[in-house]
Amino acid sequence: MPNKTRIVSPGIDMCSVRTAEGEILRPPDDWEKLIPGDATLTRRVKQGGPTWTVQVKVRKRMMSSGVWAPAARIAEIRAAIEAERSTPAYARKKAQGQARRAKVQETYVEDFRGAVLAFLAFAPVHRDLAERVAEAVAAHATPVGSGTVARTQRIPVERRAEAAVIAWLRHQTTAYDDMKVPRVRGARRELRRELAQRSRALLQRYRSGRPVEPEACPLLRALAL
Repeated sequence: MPNKTRIVSPGIDMCSVRTAEGEILRPPDDWEKLIPGDATLTRRVKQGGPTWTVQVKVRKRMMSSGVWAPAARIAEIRAAIEAERSTPAYARKKAQGQARRAKVQETYVEDFRGAVLAFLAFAPVHRDLAERVAEAVAAHATPVGSGTVARTQRIPVERRAEAAVIAWLRHQTTAYDDMKVPRVRGARRELRRELAQRSRALLQRYRSGRPVEPEACPLLRALAL
């Protein structure tokens, strides 16, 4: 039983698991559960021999809640990794990686901001306002780990920018956050569709170049929040 790598789900208590066939198993006494958080440690523990990975469903995704493995193996690999991470070479490599990721993020933020500006397409008279809105949308949508549509790679950046603008307008220029949405299938989707139409109509005012009084400008009010 412990000599086989398994993908399992939570069992009937903290020290049991359930197999795909519904069988309840208990890890050997000399095993312990490695909690997620250190990807390198988890990967090496899995590579070292049989493990039981406990998966749970979070929304529509399967996520690991931990890996059962021999306690001695976990301790040995953890000590080896800590020794590696204490060296000057590792510190330099880590700093280089952080600098590289920061540069990639900086480039993406600028590209995304440009895509937002292109989608806004405000008339020249509202150019300064467009710049401020693009800055606000990018600041909200692009942070790593934010979980916003701007972080997905499944759709082109132009569509990400459009979705991010509509979402920002929904939260900043409508009463969406305070609305009571009926618990009916599709009700929230329909509400968002209606508010998106309002947002697009609002954007058209600035694209057409029509004058907008500052005190009556919903975008300026949103930016002032």
